[in-house]
Amino acid sequence: MHQPARWGLGAAGTGSMVILGLDLTNLDETNPFRRTISEHGLGPDGWIFGLGVGLLAAGSLAIGVSLARKRLAGIFGSIALLGWSVGLFLTAWFEKHDWSVGPSLSGSIHRVGSFVAFLCLPLAAVIIARPWRHKERSKATLAAFGLGICSVLWVAGIGAVMLVGAGNGLPWYRVMPLGLVERGMAVTEVAALLALGVWAAAKRLEDVPAPAAQGRSVAMRSST
Repeated sequence: MHQPARWGLGAAGTGSMVILGLDLTNLDETNPFRRTISEHGLGPDGWIFGLGVGLLAAGSLAIGVSLARKRLAGIFGSIALLGWSVGLFLTAWFEKHDWSVGPSLSGSIHRVGSFVAFLCLPLAAVIIARPWRHKERSKATLAAFGLGICSVLWVAGIGAVMLVGAGNGLPWYRVMPLGLVERGMAVTEVAALLALGVWAAAKRLEDVPAPAAQGRSVAMRSST
């Protein structure tokens, strides 16, 4: 098993469990249908939320390193996965803001980080795990690709609902159960990330042909 992938799966899995634990232990205080996950960062347990998201971001970065070293991600897939990791780090470091009291630089950075993260992961999963790119398919790649498509649909659905709300003069956060939608999208995207991690961990480096070898193979096939 590739070491960065193993570390990445461990960190990402631990971070996800930390955030899930916060959600479950605060059900009596936080409405998961309306309140976003980031609101855990505003209470006395805010440092625990930051730790969980930070672990998820670090794990994602390690998985991305493993995929890149094995030449499985490609440049665009690597950039998209890096965007997800950076977005998570920004979300963990800068607190969510109560916009009813006025603007905030920290809140703006938090919002941008969340947007970048939720947008980049679906792109990364679809680009990296697309079945027609890889000669050998595995359950992990198919799962990552399928979950990536589901994540894209989440994003597209949210965008469509926001447009409908704007057309009717409604605030975007009032036209849907924001907390529930965010949690559904988060679960789907983290599952896609873990599937990529499992694939990276299972794929041995020696099984990946070097670019030069790939070029010779293509040339030999074209000459026959």
